[in-house]
Amino acid sequence: MTSCPKCGELLDVTYHWDQVPVPQSLREFEKRWSTRNNPIDFSGVWRFRELLPFAHDDQIITIGEGQTMLKASASVARYAGLNEDGLFLQYEGLNPSGSFKDNGMTAASTHAVMVGAKVAACASTGNTSASLAIYSSVAQKFKVVVFVGSGKIAFGKLSQALDYGAKTLQIQGDFDDALARVREVCTQEGIYLCNSVNPFRLEGQKSIMFRVLESLNWEVPDWIVVPGGNLGNSSAFGKAFMELKQLGLIDRIPRLAIINAQGANTLYQLYEQHGMRWNGGNYDLDQSTDFFTQMDKENRRASTLASAIEINRPVNFSKALRALDVCDGVVREVDDQQILDAKAQVGAGGLGCEPASAASVAGAKLLKSEGVIAAGDRVVCILTGHQLKDPNATVAYHSATDEHMDEKLSSHGVNTAPFSNGPIVVENDLDKIIEVIRSF
Repeated sequence: MTSCPKCGELLDVTYHWDQVPVPQSLREFEKRWSTRNNPIDFSGVWRFRELLPFAHDDQIITIGEGQTMLKASASVARYAGLNEDGLFLQYEGLNPSGSFKDNGMTAASTHAVMVGAKVAACASTGNTSASLAIYSSVAQKFKVVVFVGSGKIAFGKLSQALDYGAKTLQIQGDFDDALARVREVCTQEGIYLCNSVNPFRLEGQKSIMFRVLESLNWEVPDWIVVPGGNLGNSSAFGKAFMELKQLGLIDRIPRLAIINAQGANTLYQLYEQHGMRWNGGNYDLDQSTDFFTQMDKENRRASTLASAIEINRPVNFSKALRALDVCDGVVREVDDQQILDAKAQVGAGGLGCEPASAASVAGAKLLKSEGVIAAGDRVVCILTGHQLKDPNATVAYHSATDEHMDEKLSSHGVNTAPFSNGPIVVENDLDKIIEVIRSF
């Protein structure tokens, strides 16, 4: 069960902190750097297990997730208009399946085994299915069924689910349709659901923020900027900081910026344009219900090249409202042109990311231009997935010329490629090749 049978709201994981051992300082976690031969201490999720204390050590399913890095990027900082030492990229593409989802899936898989699940399922635009499939193949404790929408999954991601042995069902519809169906199937058949409606998945995703703080020598940044799709990360980050402050492990909470793709901007519309707020948990449910009713009436579908956040019905909407409240947050939208331009800058700075990831950098640039983020702020942008998750958009962007733009890019409003770095066609002649090289 992932939601309340009476009100339909998603369940949350809460702890009796007075009944579990809690560190007196975040620096206590540093001692595990010397015991990394222990698999759960090696994990970038479970080495912080006192902050997600729902499993015993011998129950944990881990594949070495969370070996990610926070990298300062002077070139991306300049692009965003920030001081050169002020922008950091948290690169979650280094996880085993290539995306941030492994942080949550290790926790969800652990809980699935704890409750004796024999089958687990998810709806996916790609990354969730890849992550769940790899944990199933390693754990050998449960089988996996994946629901995907028609034509709505990048081949790089689909290939992972297929290779890791997941049974894949392609639904005629988009991600929102697939998620609706998988929730019904899991309820009716007693299958363990691993989408971010699962509160234990969000517990694992809290660890991304623990590693950010660890990398900053436990100093709290001014801003966390994250792409907004199903809003699991946003919700998890808010919960992480809320709990750390409650436990006295940090003295302040960073601000949170959630960045929607313009073609999938439900949160932006409801939060920034319609003024929905958490309001102590008493948010205006009728307002969001009316919004979705009108969306259905007009048959509005999400449409963006950033496939990982191509979601119109974010299931963690209410938890994201809480996170925005906790973190004094803002929401913005960026179009696909801004996303791909930012992606090219991230790549030129040495870290390749999938399109959805670059929404965070595009959002930071936008917020700096608006004066919301200051040039001297310390800003962490979350890069959620590896570049090779969705290489088609990358190749199309870099192959574009002034005379020719890829049809798919143009259909999404991407009409220029100012940072393109396409291959140069040259004759098979030594002198011609050298001539081209000398012209660089």
